Amino acid sequence: MRTRLLAMLLFAGATMFAGPRVAVGFGVGVPAPVVTYAPPPPAAVAYVPPMPGPGYSWVAGYYYPVGPRWAWRPGNWARAPYARAYWVAPHYYGHRYYSGYWRR
Repeated sequence: MRTRLLAMLLFAGATMFAGPRVAVGFGVGVPAPVVTYAPPPPAAVAYVPPMPGPGYSWVAGYYYPVGPRWAWRPGNWARAPYARAYWVAPHYYGHRYYSGYWRR
C-alpha cells in the first residue's frame, strides 16, 4: 500500500512539471513592439511653428498603427519629462512598429 501511494505521489509530482509553458513578461522604460504587416506611408511635410519658449523639444509628426491602418499624429512642441531627456522617434523595423519615447 505504501509503495503504491509513494508511486502515485511521485507520478503526480512529475506530471506537474510536464504541463505547457506559459511566460508573461513586461519591461519598464522599454518600448513594446507592435506587429504590423505593411510599412507606414512616407511622412507628411509639415510646417514647424516657432518654439514657444526655452526648454521645449520638437516632436516631429509620425504615423502610428490603428488596427490594420496607419493614422497620422501631427508634430508638436513638448517639454522633456526630466532633465537632459531627448525624444526618440517611433520607427518601423522588421515588420514591427516601435513607439516613440523619452530617453536620457
